[in-house]
Amino acid sequence: MTVSTLSPEQIAKARVLVVGDAMLDRYWYGAVDRISPEAPVPVVRVTRTEERIGAAANVAYNIVTIGAQASLLSVVGDDEASHQLEALVANTGITPYFGRDAQLKTTVKLRVIGRQQQLIRLDFENTPENEVLASQSATFEKLYPQHDAVLFSDYGKGGLAHIPLMIEQARAAGKVVLVDPKGSDYARYKNATVITPNRAELEQVIGVWRDDADLQVKAHNLRTSLNLQALLLTRSEAGMTLFDDQGQLHVPAVAREVFDVTGAGDTVIATLAAMAATGMPLREAVPIANRAGGIVVGKFGTATVNYSELFPAH
Repeated sequence: MTVSTLSPEQIAKARVLVVGDAMLDRYWYGAVDRISPEAPVPVVRVTRTEERIGAAANVAYNIVTIGAQASLLSVVGDDEASHQLEALVANTGITPYFGRDAQLKTTVKLRVIGRQQQLIRLDFENTPENEVLASQSATFEKLYPQHDAVLFSDYGKGGLAHIPLMIEQARAAGKVVLVDPKGSDYARYKNATVITPNRAELEQVIGVWRDDADLQVKAHNLRTSLNLQALLLTRSEAGMTLFDDQGQLHVPAVAREVFDVTGAGDTVIATLAAMAATGMPLREAVPIANRAGGIVVGKFGTATVNYSELFPAH
C-alpha cells in the first residue's frame, strides 16, 4: 500500500480545533531500594519530577508536533494545576481557550515511577458545572468556522456535555468531525465524520464479536445507526480497521518495539485529524495515522511524533 506524503507547507495550513478534557500528567521518578517497614510496599526516594500535558491537551500537542495548527477548547479549575497546565500549553504553540470553574479540580494524574516501571497512579478530579459548559458552547460557535477539522477528545470527565449540538453545527458547516469516544452511549456522537474507538471501547457498545465477519456486520450497523461516514477501530498489535461506505480497510501494525502504549490513541486521532484537515481522504490518512501510532509506542510516557519521523525522506 502506498502511503501519501504531504509537504510541511500543506500541513502547516491545516487547522484543527480540539475540544475536550485537558489534564496535567505528573511523573515522580525515584530509586527503590527497600520495602517500607509500615506496610508491604516499596519506598520510592523521589529524585526527579516531570510535568506533561495530557488527554485533550496531549492530542492538541500531537497535532502541533506534526506541524499543523491546533486550538484547544477545554474547561479547567482555577487552581495551581490549571495554571501549570496553561503555562505548559502556551509553550507548545497550541492556542488555548480555557473556561475556568472555581469549583472544579483540574484533572491531575500523578504517576510514581521506580525502576523504570509505574508503581502507582493517583487521580485528582471532579466534574465541571453546567454554566461553564454552556459558556464553552458559545466559544465553540466562534471558533469552529476558523478551522478545517474539529476533534472531540472525550475522556468522560464531563467537559463535553453539549457535544451533540457541537457536532451538528460543525458538520452543517462542512467541517470534518472526529471523535475519540468514551463510555457506552455513542448516540451523542451521531452525525460525526469518524469515531476512533479501541477494541475494549467498541465491545462496550456492540458486544463481543465472534470473528471478523461478525465484527464487520456490527461495525457497519453501528455506523449506519449513528450516521457516521466511517468508524476506525484501533486494535493495538493487530493494527487498525476502517469501516466506511466502501467496506473495510485493514492496516497491520507497524510498531518495531512496544515500550509504552500511553497516549498512542491520542497520536493516532491527532494524526488522522491533521491529515483530514488538509483535505486528505480518510482512506489515505489511516495508514499515516497507523504509522504515527507505531512510532509513539516505542517512546516512554505520553509522547508525540514529528513531521520527519512521519514522512522520512526517501
